[in-house]
Amino acid sequence: QVQLVESGGGLVQPGGSLRLSCAASGFTLDYYAIGWFRQAPGKEREGVSCISSTDGNTNYADSVKGRFTISRDNAKNTVYLQMNSLKPEDTAVYYCAAKFALGYNYCSEYGGASPSHYDYWGQGTQVTVSS
Repeated sequence: QVQLVESGGGLVQPGGSLRLSCAASGFTLDYYAIGWFRQAPGKEREGVSCISSTDGNTNYADSVKGRFTISRDNAKNTVYLQMNSLKPEDTAVYYCAAKFALGYNYCSEYGGASPSHYDYWGQGTQVTVSS
């Protein structure tokens, strides 16, 4: 059974940090680009970051550049999103998604921020930034 499971969300004060994990089962992430998305109440789902399958190339939304870092550990079949200097406007449900991308750099060529491009989705994890 193909599955992506996010974890690591929670309540954190402004300026704090969280690390989200996205663990895959039923398939190997080696050939997949991974995107992190978020959706706040009443808003559309937006792309946060993308990491390619080939060379680990990464993209970030302007709103999180310099604060968030995406990484992958193919041996653990897991992708991470380290979130630092969190702000109240980062509050949202965070989702990871997998896009099959064998032999090309999906994040660089396509940006990685289009939800419709992705093949598999996790169920989401809530991140709340509040004092």
